[in-house]
Amino acid sequence: MGFEDATPIQGEAIPHALQGRDILGIAQTGTGKTAAFMLPTMDRVMDTPADGKVKALVVVPTRELAIQIDQAIEGLGYYTGITSLAIYGGGTGKEFAQEKTALTQGADVVIVTPGRMLSHLNLGYVDLSALEVLILDEADRMLDMGFHQDIMRIASHCRKERQTLLFSATMPDRMRTLAHDLLRDPVTVQLALSKPAANVKQGAYVLFDHQKDAVLVEVLKERNVKSGIVFTSRKRTVGQVVRALQKGGIVCGRMSSDLEQSEREEVMLAFRQQKIPILVATDVVSRGIDIDSIEIVVNYDVPPNEEDYVHRIGRTARAERKGEAITLVTPDDVRRFKSIERLIEREVPKLPVPSALGPVPPYEAGPSRGRGSAGKSRGSGQGKSRDASTNGGGGQSSGGSQNRWKRHGKGKGPSQGNRQPSNNTSGRGGGPNSQSSSRRQKP
Repeated sequence: MGFEDATPIQGEAIPHALQGRDILGIAQTGTGKTAAFMLPTMDRVMDTPADGKVKALVVVPTRELAIQIDQAIEGLGYYTGITSLAIYGGGTGKEFAQEKTALTQGADVVIVTPGRMLSHLNLGYVDLSALEVLILDEADRMLDMGFHQDIMRIASHCRKERQTLLFSATMPDRMRTLAHDLLRDPVTVQLALSKPAANVKQGAYVLFDHQKDAVLVEVLKERNVKSGIVFTSRKRTVGQVVRALQKGGIVCGRMSSDLEQSEREEVMLAFRQQKIPILVATDVVSRGIDIDSIEIVVNYDVPPNEEDYVHRIGRTARAERKGEAITLVTPDDVRRFKSIERLIEREVPKLPVPSALGPVPPYEAGPSRGRGSAGKSRGSGQGKSRDASTNGGGGQSSGGSQNRWKRHGKGKGPSQGNRQPSNNTSGRGGGPNSQSSSRRQKP
């Protein structure tokens, strides 16, 4: 796949994971955490009988991250015979039934959003008695979304003798509590906590609300962006920004919970293939989405909290590439943006707003209006908002995901292009009913 050197988190975590140790891994987004937990997990799965039982369970906050990890397993495990399945809400009852078949008759690695997995567990047919590894990825995000009890309920169904790998970008007190509850004598691997990548060029425009659209259009046009993300803090602002960009002659797509799951997948595929150069999105894509080619991230709204800023701009400058992060700061945002600058321990350069747009405000923090209260009445959508699209990937819905249960066996070789969802439910050895108890052979 073209990987030659381990990233720091991979180099630190993989040896401990291969020894069977529980791990608490703290590393910022874009550092290669997926391979850090999946490579040793897949190595362990290959030493187990091919008996159709779930061997590894990966719990993630959003459906997009579940899809991405499933695709990573497809590439990393193409020649291993390991099967995988992504389970998340937003589909149909037929797809829910397909998930049930795969869970009961043969998927080695299952990637789930919490609510969706509980829907299956509550029906009583999921067998986790042979589970070797439980993995929680972006665990701090799941706690922010209120999934602590769901995580504990899922863990209660898992085999007690399992290995547990917990990965997070931050380490709040709630994370320490979760780690204490789930991990046994863990090894802690902590790298570069809450700092943007060094090769992200950061900048900010201090302006008034009515100037934001014009500045955004100019920023994107001036740089002739081939791949970029514009983040908003509320899903209702997504449509407003899309209209402004289209009026300015910029081709763009949108990503929020207002879209059906099939539409979201179609938009993400087009964005990955650069058929859509600009994606306007809520924080549903602020974590875990691995697209190396993103040139620029624009915060149309200052993020609701300091950590979100780090995760948003972590979408660019991945895999040692350079990238740019621009933030539009209104007077109501100044206090919050100064907090971000304290977190990242640097002052973000303030860029000149075109004089044709008129006077701009000074970069001064006004009187405190309470955390999260700034701009609640403003159309630009400032303040804290939970986009339903990040809420466990719609895991509570009665629908299902597209069927992604597939075999990664010897064939044409792993494609480096954009993979379409696989509808191959044949499993290992010709189908879930033909699973043998023979042990896998490592290549």
